[in-house]
Amino acid sequence: MVRSSLQVIGCLLPLAIASRLSSNQPGLCQQADSLFPGKVSYEGSLAYSSSQSAYYTGEERNLDPGCVFTPTSTADVSDFVKLVASGDISTPKFAFRCGGHSFFAGAANIDQGVTIDLRSLDSFELSEDQKTASVGGGSIWSDTIYTTLEAYNLTVPGGRIPGVGVGGFTTGGGLNYLGRKIGFSCDNVYGYEVVLASGEVVYASATSYRDLWLALKGGTNNFGIVTRFDLATHSQGLLMGGALVFNVTQEVLEEHATAFSNYMNPRNFDWLAEMEVDLVYDAGSWTLSDALYYLEPELRPAAYKEFFDISGQIEDTLIIANMTTVVTNSGVLVPTTVSRATQMNYSFKNGKADVYTKLFTTFKAAAEKLSSVEGLVLDFLMQPVPVTNGTNSLGLVPNMTDHVLVDIGAAYDNEADDDIVQAAVENIFNLHVDIVKNAGLYIDWTYLNYAGSNQDPIGSYGDLANLRKVSKKYDPHGLFQTAVPGAFKLF
Repeated sequence: MVRSSLQVIGCLLPLAIASRLSSNQPGLCQQADSLFPGKVSYEGSLAYSSSQSAYYTGEERNLDPGCVFTPTSTADVSDFVKLVASGDISTPKFAFRCGGHSFFAGAANIDQGVTIDLRSLDSFELSEDQKTASVGGGSIWSDTIYTTLEAYNLTVPGGRIPGVGVGGFTTGGGLNYLGRKIGFSCDNVYGYEVVLASGEVVYASATSYRDLWLALKGGTNNFGIVTRFDLATHSQGLLMGGALVFNVTQEVLEEHATAFSNYMNPRNFDWLAEMEVDLVYDAGSWTLSDALYYLEPELRPAAYKEFFDISGQIEDTLIIANMTTVVTNSGVLVPTTVSRATQMNYSFKNGKADVYTKLFTTFKAAAEKLSSVEGLVLDFLMQPVPVTNGTNSLGLVPNMTDHVLVDIGAAYDNEADDDIVQAAVENIFNLHVDIVKNAGLYIDWTYLNYAGSNQDPIGSYGDLANLRKVSKKYDPHGLFQTAVPGAFKLF
């Protein structure tokens, strides 16, 4: 079954503007326009502005690509890469994007180069035995993937809020609601259809191009452009999802510290229970929310009893619903777009309650010093690291149930506050890392999809030499290291 196309047809740009853009990106936009008539759009067109406005952060939206290329097939992507590879790769620059949820400028967009908007590659097909869902590399999880699979009581491990794309999410790892049961989303990829630096299209799986298959499981955009993901499906009916929201007091923080420490204790492990704790400072006020999910239709499962018993609760949105509804409702907790944003993340092994109390109180004290930053929303997001099977390039120990991931994130209004907010996030990050290091709990691992531009997630995997070897094998001239400057590079 094939999903309806999301293709947006580009409009023609007046000749004078096209000539100006041509001088900024010598030849590549115009060559692509000639090769792919109707699929290259320029500033001033509906297709161009639609692509630009769909990025999550202002940092990405404010970039100014010379043109946007909207391929509608794997052959289009292959022919474009061949076009780039045919010349001097130090000159033509390009980026490729799907959902565009990365925070920092240049992760999936580019100034004056070509941005490839993959969202028209949104095909969907369920295998005859219903064990494999084949999805286009530009698909959005929340569009129809979940709803289509629900008719078969199936799901795939994908994005947890509306608008997240399959491509960057999955090649960066992929946190998902089934993470305690089946690991990262990338752990569940049977195969990738991928366009290499030569323009050749190959299928990487456990039995063909295995080294490339493993490298793409966490190695992001360094090896090629994935135009199709073949994903393992999993049985899934109705589930529980929603949030408990609390006023913030010292007592509430301490009760959460105890509850989360116990939840993460391997003795209490429940693979059906996935959750996030989010302490938020928003315009001078505080809230704490527990986003709770359970893969069975139980409204108050025993795994969360300690959270249900915490005092100070002001809202309860927990419901029994299908995956589509749970994901849609989760989007209410997150703004659809932000003006400015930054984040950093770290990981550690579960500890005693006092460690979490120190993390909470340190964050709270630091955040309250930023009251002058207009529109500031600062959050401390804490959740389990998925229980990986180790069949990836992430470098985590398989089958560990007590590893915690913390994301320190900030959204705010004005570019003029970039330095002060970045410094504050880095300060909180450093204070937190000191706390978990002093407790002997720190894990030197950074989650790529939550990483700040100043972090080195791929370097934290511990397998950089092998990933570089794979890159050299399939991209000997370094096209994806040089011509695609965004995100996290290997060299």
